[in-house]
Amino acid sequence: MVDRPVKGNPTPVPTSELPAAGVPPSVDDWIASLSGRGALGALISLPSEDQARLGYGHTLREIAQQPVTWLETADRLQAHGAAIAESLHAVDAVVITGSGSSIYAAECVAPALQCALGVPVSAVPAGLILTHPESCLPPSGSFLVVSLARSGNSPESRAVVDWLLESRPEARHLLITCNREGALATSYAARGQVRTIVLDEKTNDRSLVMTSSFTNLVLAGLALAGAPQASHARASGMARAAAGLLREQADAVAGVARSAFGSAVYLGSGCRLGSAREAALKMLEMNGGKVWTHAESYLGLRHGPMSAIRPDTLVVAFLSSDPTVRAYERDLLVELDRKALGARRVVVGSGVPAALVGVRGGVVLDSGARASADEDLTLLDALAGQLLAFFRCLDAGYHPDSPSEQSVITRVVSGFEIHRRDGAR
Repeated sequence: MVDRPVKGNPTPVPTSELPAAGVPPSVDDWIASLSGRGALGALISLPSEDQARLGYGHTLREIAQQPVTWLETADRLQAHGAAIAESLHAVDAVVITGSGSSIYAAECVAPALQCALGVPVSAVPAGLILTHPESCLPPSGSFLVVSLARSGNSPESRAVVDWLLESRPEARHLLITCNREGALATSYAARGQVRTIVLDEKTNDRSLVMTSSFTNLVLAGLALAGAPQASHARASGMARAAAGLLREQADAVAGVARSAFGSAVYLGSGCRLGSAREAALKMLEMNGGKVWTHAESYLGLRHGPMSAIRPDTLVVAFLSSDPTVRAYERDLLVELDRKALGARRVVVGSGVPAALVGVRGGVVLDSGARASADEDLTLLDALAGQLLAFFRCLDAGYHPDSPSEQSVITRVVSGFEIHRRDGAR
């Protein structure tokens, strides 16, 4: 909770009263507990009809409900443990796929699953499977395709499953979706090689942008690592950190969001490049493309993209918990200070040195748990990115629930022709 450069360690995100997984409060009770607390609480306090008129009611609720929904998702995934184990049994590789935010969720998940499962795990956009399957799918052997989707109604979501069932019968499928009525959830009950997990309907965001659906899909994907106790610990720890952020640090995030920045660059390493891409997309979507954004790895930034950091660029840095990775990241942030690049800075991580907030000031969002794994912190990264985009959207006079002027983008991608590919492997 820092709004200017400070010495010593920053104050960690406070532990809230949110209980452990297994006994979550209701979403209504949790959100009511936030009412009246600073900028976020003032928005929550307005009657629902006023929230709808101002165009933020769905988005605000879906951002704020996440700590509770993470606890619920951990319990739900434990109940699907047998289906997960059967899906993974003796596979030679795992492909996690999705479109839009869902592929960024896959990128958050894939590295941790590869380490846990001991087989190659890749994040592959659904569109790439349709256009270039020979270059992105395992050439042989049994493999599991994990499809992540909010609605399950995007044209390529079902097209990928249909094509693979026909052309690659050795593949198994695990469909994880937030919509029990979507095409993914309802179309494959008779197919023995397809298993489906539907998350709680609350995660099927009604807003245009994905918020709670994204983080719950990440949490569900990480549950494939096969350790229910670890999944509960992850959900509980991150829910408490997220609750603290919403209770105590939303005002600091709002202050940064309302500052005069014309562009935003998001930095992440490994799995957190996935959450950096998602956070950049949230700022772009919720502001109708008016704020230019870019996501990059720390080491990749030096190879040209650093030229995009202007004096009015907000830098959002997702800081790794791995000491070696963090050393590279720290060097890059120090270099930005030395070159006087960027405006204010937001740093998200675990055990974050306050000095890394930068000479121009900003905010440190610390999970408060030095042992937090990077894959766990992707949830906090996403929440920070959502709050930044949400407050910037309101400050600019847009409607977070429907920020796209003239419906340039829609909640579910409009239908388009699926071109048949015959005989490709």
